[in-house]
Amino acid sequence: MKVFKPAIAVALAIGVLAVAAVTLRAVRQQEPGSKSAEPLASAANSKFATPADSRIQAAQRTVEQHPNKAESFNLLASAYLQKARETNDFSFNSRAEAALGRALELSPDDYDALKLHGKLLLTYHRFSDALELARKLQTMRPDDHDVYGMLTDAQVELGDYAGAIAAAQKMVDLRPDSGAYARVSYLRSLHGDAEGAIQAMTVAVKASDPNDPEGIAWCRVHLGDELMNAGRHAEGELEYDKALLIFPDYPLGLAAKARARVRSGDLQKALELYERAQNRTPLPDTAVALGDLYAKLGRTEDAKRQYDLVEFIERNSAASGTYSRQLAMLWADHDVNLDRALTIVQRERSLRQDIFTCDALAWALFKSKRLDEAKKSMEEALRLGTRDAKIFYHAGMIYDAVGEQAKASKFLKLAFAVNPTFDLLQAEQARQAIKAISNNSSQKQTRSA
Repeated sequence: MKVFKPAIAVALAIGVLAVAAVTLRAVRQQEPGSKSAEPLASAANSKFATPADSRIQAAQRTVEQHPNKAESFNLLASAYLQKARETNDFSFNSRAEAALGRALELSPDDYDALKLHGKLLLTYHRFSDALELARKLQTMRPDDHDVYGMLTDAQVELGDYAGAIAAAQKMVDLRPDSGAYARVSYLRSLHGDAEGAIQAMTVAVKASDPNDPEGIAWCRVHLGDELMNAGRHAEGELEYDKALLIFPDYPLGLAAKARARVRSGDLQKALELYERAQNRTPLPDTAVALGDLYAKLGRTEDAKRQYDLVEFIERNSAASGTYSRQLAMLWADHDVNLDRALTIVQRERSLRQDIFTCDALAWALFKSKRLDEAKKSMEEALRLGTRDAKIFYHAGMIYDAVGEQAKASKFLKLAFAVNPTFDLLQAEQARQAIKAISNNSSQKQTRSA
């Protein structure tokens, strides 16, 4: 399968989106030569049992039996990473990091430990470090298709889309599995190829490991997202239902189903689903969406608590620094802490050039009345032709502010065409802007007549 069809593109999503506002506990290891060891961190600390729990328990027994082997700690780290994916609980990534630290103490050049470490670097948004490590691994084993997945992920997030395309194609050529097709789907989506993205993610679903329910659910959620983005709403929501049937109470599935209910106008059901997702694992994206829904329903204090939670998670959790852009965008949307929001996205833009960071910078500049700079950054965000309603909305508002009404109207209407409920609070501002542009155009025509 070719990553690109004629005049079209591709890519992936880093499937680790987690954060929990909790105090984390590191893995305790048995020191070589010790007759007894403190208990290893247990998955029982999580109130939600998942299939990864048995893997964690088996790996803990292996560590107890073979405490001087890097492989033992690799097994434990891999199990914790799986648990993190299943629960979206960031604390399990912290435990995986502790286990990998021990593995690399025992064997600094252990290939599997280094590869798992690369996945953690991506999770922590240390994309440049992940890219450097992936290139090192590539020299060690140039035919390992997983390394090209890591290269794809890092280059996508850094904004090197040509490099990501080449890496994704190599991954497909080496082993066209579910992970390879998922990356192809995302790259196509980024380049505005909705149908190509759906096609590739459909293959990713079919190629998923039947023994990995979270992996299947992840693919179905993202297939649903692509279908929704293409206007095939009923089909998209059905994929969310399938994901939740395969992996009940999956946080990504609950949030996706909530978005679908918002799109259908069923705000009460959306509220129930968002609350279930947030009660399972508090995530910044869910907190923002739930806060906006509370605000729309007039529950001002509840909304404020969710917005405050975003800042709390950013400042106090193990993932501190991972979700800074979300916090900056929340502030910009609500016209608070605008100087700090701009500082955050300027710092992030200095490290990466992906379209979503360019969009965030454009929006923060717009809110700070630095319109020429905002327009320039927005043009960078639009460079791939990505069908993203919020990017289109931001573009429309920026073009309106700089006096380019035709472009403003085009992008604002595109935002509603992609997703009429792209933002419960911002959508009303977009409608008012479209109405004002239309009125101005009518007045100009009347005067010229």
